[in-house]
Amino acid sequence: MGKLISAGIVSLDGYIADEHGDFSWATPDDDLHALVNELERPVGTHLYGRRMYEVMRYWETADAAVGAVPTADVVRDYAAIWQAADKIVYSSTLQEVFSRRTRLHRRFDPEEIRALKEASDRDLSIGGPGLAAEAFRAGLVDEVRMFVHPVVVGGGTALLPRGVRSSLELIDERRLASGVVVLRYTVLGDLA
Repeated sequence: MGKLISAGIVSLDGYIADEHGDFSWATPDDDLHALVNELERPVGTHLYGRRMYEVMRYWETADAAVGAVPTADVVRDYAAIWQAADKIVYSSTLQEVFSRRTRLHRRFDPEEIRALKEASDRDLSIGGPGLAAEAFRAGLVDEVRMFVHPVVVGGGTALLPRGVRSSLELIDERRLASGVVVLRYTVLGDLA
């Protein structure tokens, strides 16, 4: 059975983008990118909301876009990892998808995700805070991964949903030379 993982690069105050939608502060260096690659390699299916898919579809052609730049190896590696995984995009407005191994679903169905997790021999990831909030509320998220950058942005789009109370257990923590702290938690369930 696969785990459903919610992950995000966040500011210290918990935002994936500031109030203006800017997330340029979250650009990973080679060390963080290599760690993300390691953690994403076991993922067989990515679940995305429309906005997150529009950001992530860059990886469909990223390997061709990089030249002989220092980060080329980690970028090519992530592109290969992303391209090899299945993707499901949840959107009522998107007309079509623009990447291979990608299906478009009009609505998020918790029972469908439960069945997908049970049938999968690989992990699943969920990207996009709106979609992840639905998964949290349905009790589907098994693990939370946060790549905490040493910045405070003061507001914007939060990684974790408002109004959801859950008990977590820290299963891994790492500090990178850049000051980024990587936190991994198992979701234990609703907070009593």
